[in-house]
Amino acid sequence: MNSAGFLARLRAPAPVVSVEFFPPKTPEAVAAMLAEAAKLRPLGIDYASITYGAGGATRGTTLAAGKELVALGYGVIGHLTCVGHSRAELEGLVDAYVGAGFAGLLALRGDPPKGETAFRPHPDGLLHAEDLVRLARARGGERLAVGVAGFPEGHPDSPDAASDLRFLAQKVRAGADFVTTQLFFDNDDYLAYVARARAAGVDVPILPGILPVRSLKQVRNFCALSKARLPRELEARLEACGDGESAQLRVGLDWAHAQIKGLLAMGAPGVHLYIVNKADTAIDLLRRL
Repeated sequence: MNSAGFLARLRAPAPVVSVEFFPPKTPEAVAAMLAEAAKLRPLGIDYASITYGAGGATRGTTLAAGKELVALGYGVIGHLTCVGHSRAELEGLVDAYVGAGFAGLLALRGDPPKGETAFRPHPDGLLHAEDLVRLARARGGERLAVGVAGFPEGHPDSPDAASDLRFLAQKVRAGADFVTTQLFFDNDDYLAYVARARAAGVDVPILPGILPVRSLKQVRNFCALSKARLPRELEARLEACGDGESAQLRVGLDWAHAQIKGLLAMGAPGVHLYIVNKADTAIDLLRRL
């Protein structure tokens, strides 16, 4: 799927389904990830995104695994961050994404490297995701769709909700084609975010990001990293399972299923699933839906 096909699918009436992979650290783990991706391919997944390690730590693996996902028939959206890269390096990476057959990229500022608390741009680099959107649009032209991240509960570094929406609108005006949101567990947060975004002039599709929870430990870790809010009701249901892993997974899948049904009923353009390289949760949810 090329960029034009991807964007046409994103704007079609039928809901879009995407999944997110992260590039593993070993060849064996990459093979396992691709085996999981192959299980999902017959189920009508529209596209897959693949993440990018801080400072380009997974640059080679992101490209190599992304090419394999393209070979499996996925439209691939490769993540790209400003962290640790000069402008020239970023231009080269955009060229590499085009050459790998990616349908698009997700332009991110990126988190500070491990051990650092504040983002510091490369001396010849970019400061904001908005700048990366402009670079990707100028370098990739129409050969790559360009997406950006959205934060229904606000970006952790934003001083307030108004600033967060202003930054989102600036990214879209810079040339972004779509928005994929950070994970959230309360649909009201997404709906309110979309309403505010539309009022701020953001008119591109805003795809909700959903984490099918596997365990209480996992979701607490994810929420600590992303600053997402864990609803007390979901936490209590998981706690009631004790140490039962299968019971916790079932609670997480039930919650995600209810979220997705509600979002689609209220007009969301589809759903982006954070599957942590495991096909089972997406298979369960897609069969139910």
